[in-house]
Amino acid sequence: MQESRNVSSQSDGVLTSEILQKVAGKKIYFGHQSVGLNILDGVVDILKEHQGIELKIVKTTDPSALSHPVFAHSMIGENEDPVLKIKDFERSMDGGIGGKADIAFFKFCYVDVTRNTDVEGIFTAYKTTMRRLKEKYPNTRFVHLTVPLSVSASSVKGWIKGVLGRDDNNINKQVFNEMLRREYEGKEPLFDLAEMESTYPDGSRATFASNGTTYYSLVPHYTSDSGHLNETGRRIMASQLLNFLSKL
Repeated sequence: MQESRNVSSQSDGVLTSEILQKVAGKKIYFGHQSVGLNILDGVVDILKEHQGIELKIVKTTDPSALSHPVFAHSMIGENEDPVLKIKDFERSMDGGIGGKADIAFFKFCYVDVTRNTDVEGIFTAYKTTMRRLKEKYPNTRFVHLTVPLSVSASSVKGWIKGVLGRDDNNINKQVFNEMLRREYEGKEPLFDLAEMESTYPDGSRATFASNGTTYYSLVPHYTSDSGHLNETGRRIMASQLLNFLSKL
């Protein structure tokens, strides 16, 4: 199902060398799992078309790497264990990255929040940890990311892939993401990955209904397995992230 929305195009046509150069001049740390790697692959795709931009992407948790501008990243925690990801990100910050990075953030995976997740418990743990890190490392700007989505079971692709029930998972993802938006939107940097994943290039949204409520899901065109990002999806998300980071 698609819902119309008046938003700007999801393409990366607005990306300029100036925008990319701004990102290249920052010290950034990003903790993630596989969808994060998808997005970073999208960044690499974009950089191939912007020769001369020295945006260094390095997989590391070594604080010395952030002595100079870099887009550092690493795998954190384990999928399906969001609390471990929160703790692992905090360990990375306390291990020397906090205070050295200009910008730091991590991303939950679409499998971390399901219909069985204690959403309020995860959000409380997240909010408490991020508040503590913000107070401890005032020179680092912490960015919040909404939880990525999956294709809903109501989509044709979802039925073919046999992912019946993923719409239930998206419901809890939306509950968690609304908590993030209420807490941080307009107050602290919030990159709304879920909103972008559910937005078609024409501005309409991928939606499904449950008990009279509209929920959002991943645009099928952006994935090949109902959750990870394909070349189209990763490029769009990477473009949006680069634009976002350039403004911080």
